[in-house]
Amino acid sequence: MSARQGQLHLGAFIYFTGHHHYGWRRPDSGAENMFDYKFYRAVAQTAERGKFDMMFLADLLYVMGADQSAAGMLDPLTVLSALSADTEKLGLTATVSTTYNEPYNVARKFATLDHISGGRAGWNIVTSQLDTEAHNFGRAEHPEHGLRYKMAQEFVEVATRLWDSWGDDSLIVNREAGQFADPAKIIEVEYKGQWYSTKGTLNVPRPPQGYPVLIQAGSSEPGQQFAASFGEVIFTAQQSLQEAKKFYESVKSKLAGAGRERDSMKIMPGLSPILGATEEEAQRKYNELQELIPPEAVVKLLSGMLNFDLSVYPVNEPLPEIPDPVQASNGMKSRVQLIMDMARKDNLSILELGRKLIGARGHLQFVGTYEQLADLMQLWFGEYGCDGFNIMPPVLPGDLNEFVDHVIPILQARGLFREEYTGNTLREHLGLVRPQLHHFQKELSHK
Repeated sequence: MSARQGQLHLGAFIYFTGHHHYGWRRPDSGAENMFDYKFYRAVAQTAERGKFDMMFLADLLYVMGADQSAAGMLDPLTVLSALSADTEKLGLTATVSTTYNEPYNVARKFATLDHISGGRAGWNIVTSQLDTEAHNFGRAEHPEHGLRYKMAQEFVEVATRLWDSWGDDSLIVNREAGQFADPAKIIEVEYKGQWYSTKGTLNVPRPPQGYPVLIQAGSSEPGQQFAASFGEVIFTAQQSLQEAKKFYESVKSKLAGAGRERDSMKIMPGLSPILGATEEEAQRKYNELQELIPPEAVVKLLSGMLNFDLSVYPVNEPLPEIPDPVQASNGMKSRVQLIMDMARKDNLSILELGRKLIGARGHLQFVGTYEQLADLMQLWFGEYGCDGFNIMPPVLPGDLNEFVDHVIPILQARGLFREEYTGNTLREHLGLVRPQLHHFQKELSHK
């Protein structure tokens, strides 16, 4: 189907008990166990059985709609730290916001996770979305979209400098000489920026991977510019191969300006598959899931995302004219643009649009057979629409098991996916180079 060489990268993206917003209502969901560690252990071990590059944990810093939908999340870094003892190869990626944290704390936690997992940590860098989150942290309102990315750029700059504050071979542990570490290879970071400052040395030695893999989930122009500076994996939402190819080239073309190689970044769109042994079975499962979504939930969700009250409009009619919804949004601007494009392109009613969005949160939703899904994944990969996918099971744990049991073997038979892990670290799984001591080579050489 394609002459492109290489293999797909796969992440298992875990969000509540599945990415379908009302999939928790299905009797086979793990909704009762959402705050039980054993639920996450089982999911992680399924992903590792499928040889996934990584397990990718979402995080939201607010509770909304808990009366009707799954809500609340365990802290991802804590969960992944526990999972490091119950897995051996699987990459462990946590979503952590730059807006409501401090660089030193985040750098320390990820360095710790990388050490205790043997180099399997990844950081999904987000800037959060809502004023609700700001209120939880004692702030009046959420910072403006463009400002958040400027702050995030500085935040990650501080974190990488802190990881570099220990040389790779700084630990000596010479008992006879009484020397624990080489003082010439441990430096004090002194950084004073517009939003963040620090003076000191990280109290955890340099992570085994140098840095945890840096993952970024934004498709807006500020998000793409940020990705070009730091992003090593880009998590994006694309609805068609044409759009995916355009985004792929747009982001990759920005790497040269940041002094980076094209292969130093992997682009992995979200893909939420509803599968069956036959098309009829898959369609039945899709219809059953969609019927679980109440119309009032659609109106509430879209009104919030578009910053426009839709409650007075008929749900079976198309969206009304909404003045500048993208500009009005202070949340995920790229997602708002995607919503508007979906609505106009397919002339969807409010109910159809909302149900499509709720079903996969704006990501590509696939309904079909195992072979058909493998065909789509091979096509997107071969046409340079992606380097792999973040698989978003609609309902957990069953839909991840189904993907591992039925789709992974097809990809392996086609030579598109590994049959065994060949490395130990997340960087090795993804084919990413371990970063050198970028910030302080000069300082270290002078000591």
